[in-house]
Formats: sequence, C-alpha cells, structure tokens
Amino acid sequence: MSQIYRFDTVRTYNDFNNHDTLHPLVSVIDFSKAEKRTGKKMYFGLYCIVLKDVACGNLKYGRNYYDYQEGTLVFISPGQVIDVEDKTEPYQPMGHGLVFHPDLIHGTSIARIQNEYSFFSYNTNEALHLSDREQQIVLDCFSKIAFELKQSIDKHSKKLIASNIELFLNYCERFYDRQFITRDSVNRGVLEKFEELLNDYFLSDKPRDLGLPTVAYFAEECHLSANYFGDLIKKETGKSAQEHIQLKLIDIAKERIFDPDKSISQIAYELGFSYPQHFSRMFKEHVGSSPTEYRQ
Repeated sequence: MSQIYRFDTVRTYNDFNNHDTLHPLVSVIDFSKAEKRTGKKMYFGLYCIVLKDVACGNLKYGRNYYDYQEGTLVFISPGQVIDVEDKTEPYQPMGHGLVFHPDLIHGTSIARIQNEYSFFSYNTNEALHLSDREQQIVLDCFSKIAFELKQSIDKHSKKLIASNIELFLNYCERFYDRQFITRDSVNRGVLEKFEELLNDYFLSDKPRDLGLPTVAYFAEECHLSANYFGDLIKKETGKSAQEHIQLKLIDIAKERIFDPDKSISQIAYELGFSYPQHFSRMFKEHVGSSPTEYRQ
C-alpha cells in the first residue's frame, strides 16, 4: 500500500511545503519554495485550494482522473484523498495555494461553506479552468490574505482574513458560472443524456428494483459528481435536477392513471414508490388533485 501523507493541521502542510506558520489556522502557499517531490497520495483534514502554474501529472480522485492544465483551480475539502500519479521522477511543484482549517470559519459568514459553495464537492476532473485575467484576480486575493497574515494577530485578524476568503470564494462562484456558460456544447450533451436516461429509467424495471430515481444516479451515469451535475442542470434550464425528475414522474403517472386495469397503488409501485400514499401526496402537490380525482 502506498504511503498516505496526512494534513490535519495547517502546520503540517506548511512544513511539507517549506513554509513558516504565520497563523495556526490559515496559510498562503508558494509551491516554488517546496522541495522537489514525487507523486503523493494525500489526505486533507483542511480546506485547500490550489492554483497550478504547470502540469504536474494525473490527479486521481476516487475513480476519476484529471490531467492538470495551466491555470487550473482545484478545490479540496476536509476528508478528501488526492492521489497524484505518474510522477515517479522528482519534479518541482509550481503555483500557489490557500489552505485553512475548518475552525477558522466558525462563527463567520462562511461557516456553512459546504452548502454555499458546492464546488468544494466537485470531483477534480470538474476543476475550474481560469483565463489569464481570472488567474490574476485569484492571485490578488491570495496576496491580500498573505498581507494580513504578516500583521500581528489582533481582534480584527479573523474577520479580515475570513472576509478575504469569502471574497475569493465569491469570485470562484462567478468563474464557475462563466465556465458553465462557455461549455455550452458539453452542457447540451449532458442535458440530452439526462433526458434519455430519464426516459429509459421509467421504461425499464429500475423503478421496481431501485426505487425512485435520484440525482446521484443520473450524475453517476453522466460521470459527474452530484453537485456539479445538479449545478449544471440548474444553470442551463432554471430548474433543479430533482424538479426535472419529479416533472417526468408526474407526466408518466398521468399517462398510466388512464389505464383502467391498474389501481393507483399498482401505478405507485411501478413508478418506484414504496408507499402509495407518498405517490398520492406528490401527485396532488403538483397537479392540484389526487390520482383518483384526476382519473375521474
């Protein structure tokens, strides 16, 4: 089994990259100061955002691979394992990064970071590709945080550092919106596949075998993380992936309700519901009448 490097504290990550620890909970990294290294498998107990300047091999995240390109921003959240493969010869890492402990943001406006910034749950193969101008904005944000870290810690430090991190993450949200827009042809392909998968799901025995379809199921079929898939669908159509699933479910239910040989309970089970009353409740919420009333 290959060795796993664990980074549970900012200090351990600083030591790994030859940096002094100016603050126990946050650091800005210049990877050119690190020693040459080979590919590593790394566990993070921290939030880490890395802007790579040069290609550094294949990143493996779960079962997915991502080939680094220049100007790529990768987001890592606590509990994730990153594996840099195909780097058996020593190489000099380049680029910049921001790393911070979850304790830093407790009590701040970005305390609910995982809910507000879904890109922390994207796979590495869904990383953010930046223009030159966007890269400069990222580096400016890093520079502001680095400046504050060099000041004496006082009662304003946490607020100012957290505010600059929030500013940076808000820019990243904008950049991801731009990336979704500029990948129009790719997005259309995902939308078409989603529609095809939805139709195939209800034409098969999967509702009986697997139950109601989930966003995670369709995301996996499209080889995307659930968060990235959901964000893509929402930004392209204005409706969430879950809304699309429910609308398809209701459309098929309407067709089957007019089959006089099937009871409402039979239809509910065919669609993947474990309990007919759950089907009736959902149907009434969307249609305004119960399945029985709609049939009549």
